[in-house]
Amino acid sequence: MMTTGAPRYDLARFGMEVFRASPRQADLMIVAGRVSNKMAPVLRQIYDQMPEPRWVLAMGVCASSGGMFNNYAIVQGVDHVVPVDMYLPGCPPRPEMLMDAILKIHAKIMDEPLTPGGPPSWPPAGTRPS
Repeated sequence: MMTTGAPRYDLARFGMEVFRASPRQADLMIVAGRVSNKMAPVLRQIYDQMPEPRWVLAMGVCASSGGMFNNYAIVQGVDHVVPVDMYLPGCPPRPEMLMDAILKIHAKIMDEPLTPGGPPSWPPAGTRPS
């Protein structure tokens, strides 16, 4: 993940160079690595503190499915804790794959309507001059 922000791959050219550690300033959560049962409520609390709209990317096989750690202490997939928008395979995934996943989430965001019912009509219905 850090290599993706470094000069060789340079997420800054897409306007995504700043990684925010505060959930109140972030709209994308990248879950990297395994999530323990002890950490799951904390992860959910951080997700709940993020402003709407928010997206989650499960990076790597450990976050997606628990990886090789199939025991009582590890959550078998972060989708049991928070809703996941994009799964990124790999152990660890390549920086190109992370950039591609972020750009796919960006394309998904661009395809969504601005409001739940679609774009608002302007001027409002019934107020058009004759």
